[in-house]
Amino acid sequence: MQAADEGRAMAKLKTQDDPLKAPQPGGGWSWGMRKVPDAVIATSTSAELVQPAGVFDATGAYVHEAVLWRGRALMTPPDACPAPVATLPGRWLWAGVLLNHFGHFLVESTNRLWGLDAVSGLDGIVYISKRDAEEEGEAVELSAFHKTFMGLLGIDLPFRVVTQPTRVEELHVPGQGFGIGTLAAGTPAFRAFMQSRFALKIAAEGPEKIYISRSGLSAVRGGVLEEEQIETLLASQGYDIFHPQKHPIEVQIARYKAAKSVVALDGSALHLLAMVARPDQRIAMIKRRDSGASDSILAHLTSFAGRPPEVVDVIKHDWVRSDRKRADRTSVGELDFTALSNALIAHDFLPHGAEIPALSDRQAERAIIKVEKELKKRHLTFGPVARGGDPASVPL
Repeated sequence: MQAADEGRAMAKLKTQDDPLKAPQPGGGWSWGMRKVPDAVIATSTSAELVQPAGVFDATGAYVHEAVLWRGRALMTPPDACPAPVATLPGRWLWAGVLLNHFGHFLVESTNRLWGLDAVSGLDGIVYISKRDAEEEGEAVELSAFHKTFMGLLGIDLPFRVVTQPTRVEELHVPGQGFGIGTLAAGTPAFRAFMQSRFALKIAAEGPEKIYISRSGLSAVRGGVLEEEQIETLLASQGYDIFHPQKHPIEVQIARYKAAKSVVALDGSALHLLAMVARPDQRIAMIKRRDSGASDSILAHLTSFAGRPPEVVDVIKHDWVRSDRKRADRTSVGELDFTALSNALIAHDFLPHGAEIPALSDRQAERAIIKVEKELKKRHLTFGPVARGGDPASVPL
């Protein structure tokens, strides 16, 4: 029996060490560091989710440890190692893919920076750009937000965003230490890197109770119907209604550090909250979509804060865009406001008797028409989906 258990453990460890397999938070290649002398970085101009790009070693072999994973590999080997048209002399850290989307940047463009604590004498940090087909465009250099975030990590090395095949004299490739899905809790090295560096000089400043709102965001980013009704009730109970996109990242962090009670819809803002969260904070995450992305946010909050948030799942329907097949970051949730009120009362975020007025079917229809009008130029409509259902599975 013992021999069989040891055999299974060895097989599991071997799988985790295989860079052709998904990285795992508990060990394997996600914990490793590979030095690649005379590396060649292959870039892509594709707008597809999965791109032919990555790193080759001096023999022309593909370096699978450099691939970005999001449940599956989002980079595939090009047909051949490209001929480099530029050269980076010196020792550089491979940071992966530079993304512009706020949440994806936090989760997928920071996940190899832990290598800065593992390698000394680096000359800089190198990314490849990613063209987003829908909204963000191609990152060809660090934006002001990117630079601010890196400054909050105490990083003062040069950054290079590679957009064409480039030879690197010596490239250090850390394993992917964080991500969406299995890696959402982060590896120990990634967590230690963030918690020992990020935003240490920003002092807590702001109210003790906040609601992190999405009502000021464009309809293209998804949300919930009639979120203003949630805000009205919470404001009446002393919550500050906070719109993070209206504030510099330093202010966002100061508010999150100061808050003792936080209520929020699931979304990218909670990834930033997680990076500075404390065990003594009380956090309620209201699910806005029936999607695995919410599970990643939950894992991130739990791992970094040291305790799980209260998860409030009262979705009646997901209203899914006509160009999508299932609920995702663009869909709009229809919540059961009575159940939401009861859940927040049960978890002591609201006093007994506080209640958000129920949303009637007619009110929901009018609300989704408002959303469709905002997206009129895109010729998009929304259809209700029952939990676990398909578009158009719910009668209007």
